[in-house]
Amino acid sequence: MCTKCSCNDHSLDPLFENNQRWIEHITAEDPDFFKKLAKQQKPEYFWIGCSDSRVPANEIMGLMPGEVFVHRNVANMVNSSDMNCLTVVQYAVEVLKVKHIIVTGHYGCGGVKAAIEGGNPDMIEHWLRPIRKFYQRAAAEMATLEPQKQVDRLCEINVIEQVRNVCHIPAVRKAWEQGQPLEIHGLIFGIEDGRLRKLCSTIDNLAAAEAFVMRES
Repeated sequence: MCTKCSCNDHSLDPLFENNQRWIEHITAEDPDFFKKLAKQQKPEYFWIGCSDSRVPANEIMGLMPGEVFVHRNVANMVNSSDMNCLTVVQYAVEVLKVKHIIVTGHYGCGGVKAAIEGGNPDMIEHWLRPIRKFYQRAAAEMATLEPQKQVDRLCEINVIEQVRNVCHIPAVRKAWEQGQPLEIHGLIFGIEDGRLRKLCSTIDNLAAAEAFVMRES
């Protein structure tokens, strides 16, 4: 029964039971865990990833709550018109002072596959349009690959392109101009084997960012 009303909705009971078991497990290992967690967060890592439920940032990197700041959306996009993403980036860089921005895609991404196939609902089609452009630009390479390999290669290209987009964000460039330590990384996750793989060199200053922006995927 709800604590705030008299309804008999039990549809989320399994989640509350899981939550209680999680609390008991965490506090058994560290009785002061939640006291420490309640203090202001100071993560070193900022993860920009896909909304796919199989790609949880904390678990993949072996980090506890409070150790990674997270933004997720369909196909791990960084769009200059997405005020949500830009606001989160600015908060991560200017307020939390994260030291690493990690753009992470994953093989077999449904959003990337949908961008290739087309015929999606209007808003999804609009959101995925940049990825379709990456696919068209890489047409010669894609023509040599079987369908699943096309999806996986486009997942890699998409990560690299989103890293480029991060390099253009004013808050990121301002941080470098002011000498703030900040690195950008592009990674991809393999759902079939659980491994993270690095896709591009670390970018940690304006000169490196400009050189990376000019480089082909």
